[in-house]
Amino acid sequence: MSWSTEVLAFVAGLIISTVTAPVGVSGAVFLLPVQVSVLGVPSPAVTPTNLLFNVVAGPGALVRHRRNVHLRGPLTRLLLAGTVPGVVIGAVIRVFAVPGPGVFRLLVAAFLVPLGLSLCVRALRPAEHHADTPPSPRATVALALVVGIVGGIYGIGGGSLLSPILVSRGVPVATAAPAALASTFVTSLVGAMSFALLAMTSTGDIAPDWFVGLACGLGGLFGGYLGTRLQPRLPETGLRLLLGILALGIGALYVVQAMLG
Repeated sequence: MSWSTEVLAFVAGLIISTVTAPVGVSGAVFLLPVQVSVLGVPSPAVTPTNLLFNVVAGPGALVRHRRNVHLRGPLTRLLLAGTVPGVVIGAVIRVFAVPGPGVFRLLVAAFLVPLGLSLCVRALRPAEHHADTPPSPRATVALALVVGIVGGIYGIGGGSLLSPILVSRGVPVATAAPAALASTFVTSLVGAMSFALLAMTSTGDIAPDWFVGLACGLGGLFGGYLGTRLQPRLPETGLRLLLGILALGIGALYVVQAMLG
């Protein structure tokens, strides 16, 4: 691996995490196409490489939330109760019965595009919408379980999906962001360990690209810290709009990739 690739991986992790951390998104969902199309990471290795990125980059954002009561609050515990077993299930599916990437991208796009539109409309026209009731604890755990499975299969972390869902259901960004980031970090750690154990019993090449994962992760470490410093200076409406735009961007990107793939 050349130095230019390592620098590019670091810069990609830095920029993406700076933009996504304020809204509780790790950035791995954006790194998925970057790693495959730009950095040349083969598809089977993308999942554990993204999980490695989350493990290395996660503390950069979490350290800024260390005094935030929501980091260790009930929402974080509910998300972990679902995502931790979910990522183990997802890792098993990824190794032994993973679906094609095109199907995954279309399914995620079908979810993210309308969700992103809804968030943008609510941010731009808040007076026209009534406040939503946050999901119940049981619904939150069930949602986190599904997201954990998806994260285990594709290594995109849970926050990229959990944060926009929770915010769209009326959970404040300041509450959802630290809980989603904590969930992503712990889930990725468990997921990476699951892949390490599965590698001992599988003949497939499922080991991460260590250089790309560590370089992206180090960039994400600094970017996550930078992004969370910006969060208190950004208005709630602006954060909701940013999250909606991110969801739309990811969805549109996956549609294009599915069509071209």
